[in-house]
Amino acid sequence: MLVVFNLGFRPFFLLSGAFAIILIALWIPVFTGGRALSTYYGQIGWHSHEMIFGYTVGVIAGFLLTSVRNWTGRSTATGGFLATLVTLWLLGRILPFFAATMPAWSISVVDLAFLPALTASIGVPLVRHGEKRNLLFLPLILGLFFANLLVHLELLGVVPGVAHHGIFLGLYLIILLIVIMGGRVVPFFTERALPGVVIKRRPLLEWLAPLTVIAYLLAELLFPNSEVAGALAGLAAIINGIRVVSWYSHRYWQAPLLWVLHLGYGWIVVGFLLKAAASLGLVAAQFTIHAFTVGGIGVLTIGMMARVSLGHTARPLKVTSSIAVAFALLNIAAVLRGLLPSIFPLWFSQLVILSGMLWIAAFLIFVIVYAPILTQPRIDGQPG
Repeated sequence: MLVVFNLGFRPFFLLSGAFAIILIALWIPVFTGGRALSTYYGQIGWHSHEMIFGYTVGVIAGFLLTSVRNWTGRSTATGGFLATLVTLWLLGRILPFFAATMPAWSISVVDLAFLPALTASIGVPLVRHGEKRNLLFLPLILGLFFANLLVHLELLGVVPGVAHHGIFLGLYLIILLIVIMGGRVVPFFTERALPGVVIKRRPLLEWLAPLTVIAYLLAELLFPNSEVAGALAGLAAIINGIRVVSWYSHRYWQAPLLWVLHLGYGWIVVGFLLKAAASLGLVAAQFTIHAFTVGGIGVLTIGMMARVSLGHTARPLKVTSSIAVAFALLNIAAVLRGLLPSIFPLWFSQLVILSGMLWIAAFLIFVIVYAPILTQPRIDGQPG
């Protein structure tokens, strides 16, 4: 069996990193108007769908397939089963480019099949182990499936006008998942890496952080861009802002694997602040999304992939200077795409292009450095 199929993080982190490069490398010429992109999703639809249901879902799959094995002590997909899951995910990325020669329903069926397959892969060991605390990931993954279904229902002509809702439901469910998991892993990783640092857990804050995100999600879906949604976005920003500030230690600036996670979570707070500002007419609504996507999702996922890959291959939890540069480049990309367009709207095109180039550079560094790690055995000889 190929080493890359020993555990879920290996193929999904490697391929998601590569796909992050391809996705934006294809998108920049489309954005500048120099190239037409013909896909099942259309041009703009392809970019938004693949960022959420392609790249991000791939990272989530790698993380959950690995974490569930740790939580339960039971095997998740490996070997041929894992290779089948990976192939299904890959086909979902490739087939949309053959919309002119393939039936639309076949493209949709392949893409839609991945999330239920992932749910079964992690659900069986969770249920058998009685892992009640982590069963919440099953409805979250099925919620992502429903969001993806909305996109396909419109594209297939079954239900008009729902693809937009599906994209944003998928985005907000991922933000919710980040808030839930971030509350667990960011303090845990910080305490493990910095002896003597103890992060206080405030039970009320730990409940309110995801609940405010859920409240905003419901308000935004039912009353998009309303004052109610804006107020709840402001509340989510305050609660999650207090949370991330309470985790602060000046010592984590010594460890790139820590500050990248803290900054990534901080971008979620920035995203909610921008949503609240947009409801007051202070910024344009179109400039509020990429603090979440490039900042929150991009920065956190590259940080998590870097940390998990080292930990699960028994390597020292220290990154090379080039990976620290990649983390910095991605945060700069988030500033350029997530913040500056609302301040300098006339520079919008230039900011998008420069941000995209930094995104590509960051993930190119990640893939070059981590490809050997993800394709070679654990250094301690243990399985995984």
